[in-house]
Amino acid sequence: MRTQRVGNALAAFSFVLWGILPLYYQFLPEADINDLLALRILFSVPFMLLVMGMLKRPFPSLHTLWQDKRSLAVSGLAGLIMCISWYAFTWSLTHGQVLAASLGFFINPLFAVTLGVIFLKERLSAAQFVAVLLAIAGIGYQVWYYGELPWLSLIMGSFFALYGLCKKFIRYDALTSVTLESALLSPFALLFLLFSGFQGTSTALSSDTTTLLLYIGSAPVTLLPLIFFALAIQRTSLTMVGLMQYIEPSLQFMLAVWLFGEMFEPAKAISFGLIWLGLVICSLEALGGHLHHKLRAS
Repeated sequence: MRTQRVGNALAAFSFVLWGILPLYYQFLPEADINDLLALRILFSVPFMLLVMGMLKRPFPSLHTLWQDKRSLAVSGLAGLIMCISWYAFTWSLTHGQVLAASLGFFINPLFAVTLGVIFLKERLSAAQFVAVLLAIAGIGYQVWYYGELPWLSLIMGSFFALYGLCKKFIRYDALTSVTLESALLSPFALLFLLFSGFQGTSTALSSDTTTLLLYIGSAPVTLLPLIFFALAIQRTSLTMVGLMQYIEPSLQFMLAVWLFGEMFEPAKAISFGLIWLGLVICSLEALGGHLHHKLRAS
């Protein structure tokens, strides 16, 4: 029981850290996202190796990694997919679009459910089916009102769901796979930085020391919540993690509206409202199932 309470606390803390990430990126307005992505990838590797050392989880040998070639290949694919989601996410945070980030992570679970049905042959419950329909209606209303798709939100939500799907096919432990994803992409990140630095087109490398450190700091600030999440998932149920994951976009939503002064027009209120309704229905169903399971177990 104590282990589960610790797991719940770790999961909640990880989602709080993700939720307040927009505060960090306010120090990098109009950031060069290419530099930000490259430096984040490059400095993720030493940071993750340091964390694994502190947790006494040595990184596997190359021979051990090579024995599971499928996991190795999928880790590379997962890293690329995560880059796309993270690129859209950080662009929104550094360009006054925190509401778009919030919407992206509110609809992410619904993308995940859909991918589970398509690729893992999972079956939608009645509540999940209603939630997916409400999400489609919410996005459809925005398209009708604004005349365009909320591309940033859709890219974030869909690619993060694809990243989660890839994780289903990786047999390495969570910390190893996260480290490996960055390690496989590091040569490309280093080549980009060397090329842009030589050409004099790198904003980060030509900036002052404080700004450069903020660029580099994007690695630990985005990886810390992922580490706490990985530790939590070993100690608590997926149901509880699923219910708590809405902490992140809720905090981002509050920051966007109350602190950063982004406009929350009636059209967005209707769109968000439909998606929230679907998530409430799913959460009530999941919570009911969780309580029923606990009662039977006792």
